[in-house]
Amino acid sequence: MKKLLMLGMATLALMAPAAAQDKLKVGILTTLSGPPAALGTQQRNGFQLALKTLGGKLGGREVELIVQDDELKPDVAVGKAKAFVERDKVDFVVGPVFSNILIAMMKPVTEGGAILISPNAGTSNFAGKECNANFFVTSYQNDQNHEVLGKYAQDKGIKKAFIMAPNYQAGKDSLAGFKRYFKGEVVDEVYVPLNQLDYSAELSKIAAAAPDAIFVFLPGGMGVNFVKQFRQAGLADKVMFLSAFTVDESTLPAQQDAALGFFGGANWAPNLDNPQNKEFVAAYEKEYGAVPGSYAFQAYDAALLIDSALKATGGKTDNKEALRAALQKADFKSLRGAFKFNTNHYPIQDFYLVKVAKRPDGKYQTEIVQKVFENYSDPHVKDCAMK
Repeated sequence: MKKLLMLGMATLALMAPAAAQDKLKVGILTTLSGPPAALGTQQRNGFQLALKTLGGKLGGREVELIVQDDELKPDVAVGKAKAFVERDKVDFVVGPVFSNILIAMMKPVTEGGAILISPNAGTSNFAGKECNANFFVTSYQNDQNHEVLGKYAQDKGIKKAFIMAPNYQAGKDSLAGFKRYFKGEVVDEVYVPLNQLDYSAELSKIAAAAPDAIFVFLPGGMGVNFVKQFRQAGLADKVMFLSAFTVDESTLPAQQDAALGFFGGANWAPNLDNPQNKEFVAAYEKEYGAVPGSYAFQAYDAALLIDSALKATGGKTDNKEALRAALQKADFKSLRGAFKFNTNHYPIQDFYLVKVAKRPDGKYQTEIVQKVFENYSDPHVKDCAMK
């Protein structure tokens, strides 16, 4: 009896690690400190809300979720990405917000054996020549939201535009996207340091250039400060304000009336009229007391994507070819409606001109003005070798 008891205990001891490993491990690497923390917080919240809605499981498997702050520092992101794959043995890494972080973490994640899913950053290089079989994007290619404003400005007959963005890959993609469709005169093209908060010099340049419109990409705290300073400088009544990720649900709680009437480009808005989106927005506001933005909805979709793929593979992640094929099918109901992956694992989807509005309950949100692109694929897919 004693020998049988010891044998049973040994068997249980051997089974314990196996049971622990049976949980699906997902790492979220996003920016949760500094001025852009509001963006990363929405990203984390969106994924967690989806997980809660799905009963804590993805594809029928219990999930162990590990959340890390990349601090908007590429070296920090590399270290934490390596820890995810080497120490924590995660199956998926979800993130980041910023493109310089995406570029830094791509190799350690995808070559370390995990699948990387970006619910925001979508640089042109990974959409084209450096496309990666282990990388999927539930947001967009960086150029696309900016192309919305370039086309709108062109269609509206804008003759002169002042354009500005932070000096990193997404900033360069953004201005390239705007210029792809805008054929008028660019009176000045300005790149500012990432996380710059004082724009007095740039506002003086705008006033002197007297453009018909400005186009800016200034996410997070950068956008909060710029919008307030732009309004205070008296330029809002003289110059059309076009932007992407400068006035959105992550910045509007701080900008409030200063952002009213300003335009943005987006693949979604809180008032997008479909049943799944209405349920999501209501659930997010109930859970977090805030209006969700694109960072939240795209992270929510990332969880739905993983769930759909694991349902197809029976919850298994060891056969990477089968897992990638299941992810590529994108067999889930996206909050944005129509959605499918192109051959480079970036979405084909609709894009809209949106405008800042104040709701009857006093909260601020972006609302759809018009559809600008339908079933739109990015221009870099032609350079991707995946077919």
